[in-house]
Amino acid sequence: MSVRVNFVGSGDAFGTGGRFNTCIMVDGRDVRFTIDFGGTSLVALNAQGIHHNTIDAILLTHIHSDHSSGVPIMLMDAMLGAKRDRPLTIAGPKNLKARLEEAREMLFPGSSVMEPKFPVTYVELPVQETSEFLGLKVTPFAAKHTWQTDPTALRVEVDGKIVAYSGDGDWTPDLAKASKNADLFIAECYFYQKPIKWHLNYPSIQEHKEEFGAKRMILTHFGPEMLAMADRIPEETAFDGLIVEL
Repeated sequence: MSVRVNFVGSGDAFGTGGRFNTCIMVDGRDVRFTIDFGGTSLVALNAQGIHHNTIDAILLTHIHSDHSSGVPIMLMDAMLGAKRDRPLTIAGPKNLKARLEEAREMLFPGSSVMEPKFPVTYVELPVQETSEFLGLKVTPFAAKHTWQTDPTALRVEVDGKIVAYSGDGDWTPDLAKASKNADLFIAECYFYQKPIKWHLNYPSIQEHKEEFGAKRMILTHFGPEMLAMADRIPEETAFDGLIVEL
């Protein structure tokens, strides 16, 4: 069986072009997980007819709304409406559980008294160390992004395939480590020409393309300037609902 990657959400933080926040769903032989789960992810999953109760794990690159705030919303529905009964693993940067619980209470005041009736396991992912769970090998690398988010790029091995994702962040040599020989490297590309702090843009992608060293690369997380050019560049570009087989 091949590994299947579904760009459930491929947009930036602000819904440019009507796209959903980042949510990259990966199906292996025995596991379904997402890389990031932005605030619109439940809407995006519902639009594709995918039930979130089928997800075994959520891996987070950093704690920004468009990459993580869908988790508290999912947990609330899992407890109240979806009646989830299967385990869920949530993995990401340090202080993960406390930060997500704080976000849930902020979004749903009073919800802190609620406890899931299904097992929830929080896994903090040490940078440049490989953590193994659910048949996955997950290695985070430090990213050059807003430091308060504890930003990382992720390299995930599943069923002998490697999926790497830059998360948000400007170029650093660690991105090349994360993407080296990956079967798929997913790279944010926020702007076409405009340089913007703490993000990759298209000139950065072109400059470092060979250093990424992946077998295949797909660009995502487009702002307005980049989205207008998405059909004019030779690189593969993501869109909501894009599915690739590895």
